[in-house]
Amino acid sequence: MVENLHKVKDVSYRIKDALEKGDTIEFGKLLSEHWKLKKERSPSSTTPQVDKLYSSALENGAIGGKLVGAGGGGFLMFYAEDAKKLREKMSEAGAKEMKFGFDFEGSRVMLNTES
Repeated sequence: MVENLHKVKDVSYRIKDALEKGDTIEFGKLLSEHWKLKKERSPSSTTPQVDKLYSSALENGAIGGKLVGAGGGGFLMFYAEDAKKLREKMSEAGAKEMKFGFDFEGSRVMLNTES
């Protein structure tokens, strides 16, 4: 467990570095590395439906991604070079898109009110 958490911390620093350098491809790949470590540490953090959506995303334009959030209220976040194809496939699978952006104000509650 502790070793896994040290790896997660390392990946998090690498994600920060990739974003600061504007290396979005590396950012996408590191999202997947982070997700893999999370699943190793906590296999119950995913479901067959999430795994199916994740695999489909990687097959349809996503460079990488991970599940973000906690307690059953999270969402899948992907980085894709072909966002149009990814959006189409996720929509076909019944996933709803939630647009987001980065900010520097800390944590806050967000609601997806799009139906």
